[in-house]
Amino acid sequence: MIGKRLKGARAASGLSLRALSDAMENKVSAQAIGKYERNEDMPGSGVLLSLARALGVSVDFLLSDDELELEGVEFRKSASSSAKEIATIEAKTLNMVEKYLAIESLLNLSSQEWDAPHEAPYWVADVRDAEDAARNMRASWQLGHDPVPMLAELLEEHGIKVLSLDVDRIDGLAAKVRRKEQHSARVIMIKKNTWSERKRFSLAHELGHMVLKVAEGCDSERAANRFAGAFLVPAEVLRQEIGARRTDISIGELISLKDRFGVSIQALTYRCKDLEIINQATFVRLFKVYKQRGWRDEPFEEPNSIRWEREEPDRFQRLCFRALSEGLIGLSRAAELLEIRVKELEERLDHMA
Repeated sequence: MIGKRLKGARAASGLSLRALSDAMENKVSAQAIGKYERNEDMPGSGVLLSLARALGVSVDFLLSDDELELEGVEFRKSASSSAKEIATIEAKTLNMVEKYLAIESLLNLSSQEWDAPHEAPYWVADVRDAEDAARNMRASWQLGHDPVPMLAELLEEHGIKVLSLDVDRIDGLAAKVRRKEQHSARVIMIKKNTWSERKRFSLAHELGHMVLKVAEGCDSERAANRFAGAFLVPAEVLRQEIGARRTDISIGELISLKDRFGVSIQALTYRCKDLEIINQATFVRLFKVYKQRGWRDEPFEEPNSIRWEREEPDRFQRLCFRALSEGLIGLSRAAELLEIRVKELEERLDHMA
């Protein structure tokens, strides 16, 4: 029965029952689609094909009996995000993970379990405990104190599936994907259309949610933020660079640090405050300057912005290109998996040739 799959694909597309019927040129009514979703009826082959086309998925996807569910979902989101928006993001994420797992299976690649540190989850009774957790995490992955140049790539190397989706008012999501009779996959989703400094912080923030166990009464979002800052900008290195105590710090210094660590000027300022390198008064004064210069508002145009491509995960795309070159899928299937038009796929392939 296709009910659960169909409802999830429709949620991911953001279409109502009536809108889906319209997208199918009213081949069936909204009421009929509702019956399919409740498993009260089964569409014929022609209707099934139309449903798949309208939803941008394959017929095989709708007919698959694989059971995938998101568990332990943690969001980095706007306070104004609605329940409907969150449900749509979860459906989009699950749909994308399904495609990721399908292409791995097609290439006979075992889906790697994520390389969780032996000590994880790290207990956090106070937000400051997240500092030690980040230090231990870097040690477990043998990162030393060096900046992490490509964070999305690092996470994928350690078995986390990193997805980049076109979403609004949600910067990131971390979850476990439960699979029938297989180990759970780990996934982090980040917002595609935003600046790379924010993507990097969101990736580290969601990693924090994956490895921290936050005590009741301790703010889990603040703990994940503290973990992200410490993971991206180790305390020892920052103090070596600018000193343990400062009465003032220039924008030029912060820009130089931004170039080195790949985090925003504002995140660096928070980091300096957390480590008590600067006091509250200096922190407030700096943020007044950022506000005056428009850096606190969309599109957050700080100087020396990192190119957005830097933190775009590309393993899934590489796997699709590999399956295409090995003749395991055709152009139309590859375009469907990548959620682009065939013409755009051909242009990408031509650009890479």
